Amino acid sequence: MSEPVTHPGGEPLSEDRCWEHLATSNLGRLIVVVEGRPEVFPVNYAVGDRTVVFRTGEGDKLAELTVYPNIAFEVDHVDETLAWSVVLHGRARTLTHYDEIQRAEELDLHAWAPGEKYNFVVIEPADLTGRRFTRTPA
Repeated sequence: MSEPVTHPGGEPLSEDRCWEHLATSNLGRLIVVVEGRPEVFPVNYAVGDRTVVFRTGEGDKLAELTVYPNIAFEVDHVDETLAWSVVLHGRARTLTHYDEIQRAEELDLHAWAPGEKYNFVVIEPADLTGRRFTRTPA
């Protein structure tokens, strides 16, 4: 009987598995550059057509996405036996076309934070990577 294959840095996930994991959650971390410094913003999101969509209001995050659209986005999960992390690098853009906004509306995405969040932002992936870890008992 052969020994199971282990991956010291975690088992790499296929792109399909990454999208499956992203679809099981709705809270991620958006990493953008604000005034030349990386900042992390928790955002609730939805997955649609192999993109990530979130809503936001006017402010630093939206302004910086316009100036520096290259972003990173991370989602993870941990339970008693399993942990995984998915990282997406891509470009963010505010949806402006009626048909795109209509498709985003169909995702039934509602902002969690108070305030008006009229802007839909889509993250179009350039690359997507993920790792899965089997947790060992403490």
